[in-house]
Amino acid sequence: MHTLLLTATEAADLLGVSRATVYELLNAGQLESVRIGRSRRIPRAALVAYVDRLCGRAHEDAA
Repeated sequence: MHTLLLTATEAADLLGVSRATVYELLNAGQLESVRIGRSRRIPRAALVAYVDRLCGRAHEDAA
């Protein structure tokens, strides 16, 4: 089973960028996140949607 919510470090590993870059994307509103207490987590689906936008395609959810 895949983790649904990722830390910035885990998201950075999956995207192949630095943790600082992930925080820059979060602060710029380009990458969605949620707060759980004081922790910030990135939904796996937000990473997919971000990459889809980079590739110029709209993310289509399976019905």
